Amino acid sequence: MKAMLLAAGAGTRLRPLTYQIPKPLIPVANRPVIHYVLDNLSRHGIKEIMINLSAHADQIRSYCGNGSQWGLRLHYSHETTLLGTAGGVKNVEDFFKGEPFLVMSGDGLSDIDLSDMIAFHNKKRALGTIAVKSVDSRFEYGVTLSDKSGRIKKFIEKPSWGEIFSNTVNTGIYLFEPEALRYIPKGQIYDFGHQLWPKLLKLKKPIYAYNLKSYWTDVGNLAEYRKSQIDCLDGKVDIALPGRQVLKGIWVEEPASVSPEAVLKAPCLIGKNVQISAYAEIGPYSVIGSNSKICSRAVLKNCMLFDNVVVEKEAHLSNCILGPNSVVKESINAYEAAVLNMPQQ
Repeated sequence: MKAMLLAAGAGTRLRPLTYQIPKPLIPVANRPVIHYVLDNLSRHGIKEIMINLSAHADQIRSYCGNGSQWGLRLHYSHETTLLGTAGGVKNVEDFFKGEPFLVMSGDGLSDIDLSDMIAFHNKKRALGTIAVKSVDSRFEYGVTLSDKSGRIKKFIEKPSWGEIFSNTVNTGIYLFEPEALRYIPKGQIYDFGHQLWPKLLKLKKPIYAYNLKSYWTDVGNLAEYRKSQIDCLDGKVDIALPGRQVLKGIWVEEPASVSPEAVLKAPCLIGKNVQISAYAEIGPYSVIGSNSKICSRAVLKNCMLFDNVVVEKEAHLSNCILGPNSVVKESINAYEAAVLNMPQQ
């Protein structure tokens, strides 16, 4: 089976972070989120993958390459004009060669058991299967209603509050038989949630909901992004955190220079080539990107630092995200969801 990763979006809800970095390369626990998606595909034996690109395409190509680091074969489709989620898949339909295929977001963090989803799809003889997840009071995504067999009876993409009939949401993880491509017009902007799934439902095609029991979140806005980092550090996601666990809940990637007089509070993650000076305090729930420098008596709590960040001495940061190459000047205090992106000159 082959797969398609959707990685062409602009990531507007994560700005200003995505002005410089495409959404699939936003780091979660010091690895781009697409890294974990490719890891999971490889784990379930899905070895040939198409990735559609648009914004910051060169960065994604540079990181993912030919896929050899995951034991994969990667192909790319560059969309100069965005074709929508389904339109992008239709654009490369020859790649699938008339076989069933998976579609996933390049920026959704999940440890979904794809092998189990495939078995469910085959057992139901479905034309299409959506992985769905029960969530608490959040309806930014399409919601579904299915019968006891899992067959979808109702579907609304991004409903208003008056339209909500279920808390089971569309995760954007799909499995299709090749016949489904016939229902997507060629060369047009076309969307799975707004157009294809409602069309298949109206035509009474066998489409099913696979209830996802494992972890899933869309790293689509700052609140969900923060949650994904916390969940990774808490071990709620079946991923391998980079580095070595030097103490319970404290991971350090080598090489790193941590003063014995620095304070590290679990859980936290320290990246490669990070320098942490004496009396600096890191954690809990802080992730420090590679090549960063935390100076003496700086204090970080629940912070996410991208690569090449400098926090000068006696700066106090709480619940902050610092973009790549940022510099936080001496004695600055910043609290509560500040997003700092101050490149060095």
